[in-house]
Amino acid sequence: MTEVLLGRRERKKAATREKIARTALRLFLERGYDAVGIREVAAEADVAVTTVFSHFSSKEALVFELDDDFEQRLRRAVTDREPGEELLPRLEREIQALIRHCTADGTAPFWRMIDESPALRDYEKSMRLRHAESLAVAIAADLNLPLDTTSCRIIARFVIDAFSVSREAPEPEAAVAEVFQMIEAAWQVALRSLAPEPRAQSGIG
Repeated sequence: MTEVLLGRRERKKAATREKIARTALRLFLERGYDAVGIREVAAEADVAVTTVFSHFSSKEALVFELDDDFEQRLRRAVTDREPGEELLPRLEREIQALIRHCTADGTAPFWRMIDESPALRDYEKSMRLRHAESLAVAIAADLNLPLDTTSCRIIARFVIDAFSVSREAPEPEAAVAEVFQMIEAAWQVALRSLAPEPRAQSGIG
């Protein structure tokens, strides 16, 4: 019974979060991001202001409802690979899936709203940095390397930037493939630098 109640509570919580985010986005797109306040969002969603902030840390976070989901998807692309499955092809598939989601028909007004708002642009930039750091930690752990390994952080940053650069390209999916060819080349160089140095010959016998 307890598990049923907890499951129901979590579903209700997720539904409330989605309702708030959906309402906020509709108002932002209709009236402009800067013209809508948190109180208006709460009133339109029929929740208290405190409820909005229990689900979202800031007004900017309302726009990026899937922030945590995207971050976890990228981490799982590293941690949930099949035995023998290569890292970069799996990450490329995830970025391609994200690109298809974020460039689908009807998404142009969303990105135009972000491009026109300094606050949203700054938030998106900080979000990308956080995603890159999270991905770098996952990659380093997967390779049994120190979590602050520079090569892992650089490759993770390249992967996140692949999304940002490709989203703005005329053919986003083709751009992802092109960028990942360059990432693969950089990754091979990084792997060579991370490989242990061969032991020097002792010259004995």
